[in-house]
Amino acid sequence: MTGANFLLDIGTARILIDCGLEQGGEFAADSNRAAFQYDPHTIDALVVTHAHADHIGRIPKLVKDGFKGAIYSTSPTKDLAAIMLRDACSIMQYESSKDGVEPLFAESHIDQALALWKTHSYHEAFSIVDVSVTLYDAGHILGSALVVFEREGRKLMCTGDIGNVPQPLLNPPEKVEDLNYILMESVYGNRLHEQVVDRTELLKNEIERTIAQKGTLIIPAFSLERTQGMLFEINNFVESGEVPAIPVFLDSPLAIAVTDIYRGHRAYLKDSVRAQIEQGDDIFDFPKLKMTATRQASDEIYKTPGPKIIIAGSGMSHGGRVLSHEIAYLGRPDTTLLLVGYQTVGSVGRLLQDGVKKVTIDNVPVHVRARIAMIQGYSGHADRDQLIDFVAERGQHAEKVFVTMGEERASLFLVQRLRDYLGMDAIAPEADQVIPIDL
Repeated sequence: MTGANFLLDIGTARILIDCGLEQGGEFAADSNRAAFQYDPHTIDALVVTHAHADHIGRIPKLVKDGFKGAIYSTSPTKDLAAIMLRDACSIMQYESSKDGVEPLFAESHIDQALALWKTHSYHEAFSIVDVSVTLYDAGHILGSALVVFEREGRKLMCTGDIGNVPQPLLNPPEKVEDLNYILMESVYGNRLHEQVVDRTELLKNEIERTIAQKGTLIIPAFSLERTQGMLFEINNFVESGEVPAIPVFLDSPLAIAVTDIYRGHRAYLKDSVRAQIEQGDDIFDFPKLKMTATRQASDEIYKTPGPKIIIAGSGMSHGGRVLSHEIAYLGRPDTTLLLVGYQTVGSVGRLLQDGVKKVTIDNVPVHVRARIAMIQGYSGHADRDQLIDFVAERGQHAEKVFVTMGEERASLFLVQRLRDYLGMDAIAPEADQVIPIDL
């Protein structure tokens, strides 16, 4: 489900696609500490699809274990990866101080990785030995890429994560033709985002409900993309007068830093958003928004009476400042915890989503009296039908589709749909499986 890491061996070069953390309970589980299934010294290049931890989180470990090749991505992905990896390192050092387990990597390994990193724009082809590589917009997060490898007229696309359509800030995934192979994700391979059309209205309803109750709306949001989408939506509500301005706290140093990177890469946002910015609207700022970078500022949130909104990481409630807010507020019936992203198995967020009435957060038992709400339409991932359409529009000539990066039932469901609906030769490879292709 997480820990994306693929090896393309073309004989003349060995190329990795992504090198991510396996996520769930512990931030850096034992599986992340295990040796790679290949010798990092023998890897010539790493191509990164996007900057989520489950796609970049083990890059410094790869360097630590001997990788000295080039790393390729878009410019926003490199900038985001730099702060995401430093944040991960900080968390691991904190956990190490508690449990005595050595961190997965050190700051020096991040520095070494960034020194190896080269950036390319969408559509700007570059070569790795005798393979041409081109990045296309995946529409998932800022700078996310569909990676197309081409040699002697034959093409393999590695999708990374495929964006949900429409996204608040980003363009839809680009179309690429004449693909021979597709290696794709399947996070929502067996589910539909039924609330995409209604998501903005549903979010406004949750805010209005919080105002009426004079309560607290907690949104555990991923610092990267989901937080910026939430800020953009609330900005539009407030500045259009659809909802009154109430205190909104962005309680995540990482999310604050990521938001600044979004401001610096506006060329990667969709046209309508860029036009709004060019008309003078700071889409990530509005009356009564407070960015609480320090722990002291975060503690001050509790002194602010409701109604209020707290946006804090992490998105799955397996770390970050949202845990303190959940401990403080989940026992109150005037609180709503709003889940706006995927909750992986084993996370506190998944337990709450499943309706558990008692959870343990940071070793503190919490009785859940708060209302738990979900808006699925803000997912950054394409749903089942979008994934099928993605293949239908790009894979007319595909000889095989590899369905990966999903829970087993989601991957297998999507495999069957691709076979039944499109007549595709689709398979869900097992971990560490080696498959020959003609490239």
